[in-house]
Amino acid sequence: MTKVDSKGRIVLPQEVRKRLGISPGSEVEVREEDGKAVVEPEDDPEEIIDRMEKLVGETSVERGETTPFDGGARPTAQKHRDAIRRGAERNGDE
Repeated sequence: MTKVDSKGRIVLPQEVRKRLGISPGSEVEVREEDGKAVVEPEDDPEEIIDRMEKLVGETSVERGETTPFDGGARPTAQKHRDAIRRGAERNGDE
């Protein structure tokens, strides 16, 4: 049985992560369904990256920033992008 820590985090058992293709850097959707918590992995890492870039762009516009996207990324965004890609590559190798 898995316990919830003081910050609301849980650790998914290794066999569950492997079956679902969840690796470090994977994004998952967590929702309530019929009184139960459901954790569902995202299917397409490139779709996640596209959504992330769109959100960053929208946030920049809302804040009045007009820096064009030149393909470069801030270090934190690049770190997350790289982690998602590494997770997708590992899942593709299995």
